[in-house]
Amino acid sequence: MKSLIVYSSKSGNTKKLAEAVYNHLTGEKELCAVGDAPDPAGYDFVAMGFWLQGGQPDPASQEFLAKIEEGQRLYLFATHGAATGSPHAVNAMNSAKAIAAKGHIIATFSCLGQVPEKVLEMASRKDPQPPWFADAPAAVGHPDEKDMENVVRLLEELDLP
Repeated sequence: MKSLIVYSSKSGNTKKLAEAVYNHLTGEKELCAVGDAPDPAGYDFVAMGFWLQGGQPDPASQEFLAKIEEGQRLYLFATHGAATGSPHAVNAMNSAKAIAAKGHIIATFSCLGQVPEKVLEMASRKDPQPPWFADAPAAVGHPDEKDMENVVRLLEELDLP
């Protein structure tokens, strides 16, 4: 199986998950930042990790997701300051699914990701504050070891090599 793992990471959170996915997979595989990612055509499996901007995948991730081909197997994962399962996080994942709708989305994973202090400071001055702001303190230290185990556990359950 030829796999492509692509991530967009501003603070390193999503990169940690991408590396866990990469380390789990066997066979021919490639790990790339979204800005360096090749066209996904020709890959049997694509894993795409992103962070949230304005309640959606960041712009570079959106651009990459639009290139997913018909029926291509895709695993989406994201990190964010919003609580896992919150409307903010769910809506962002649904947005990613819609952008990559041609692909065959085999699983999604979403978890907290520590928000950089500079971003927290800017968000604290906004009125109204972003929907994720109240959840951000719980994101400190994430993604943690358990999050990295969980992002891989989904692959194990799907029996991907």
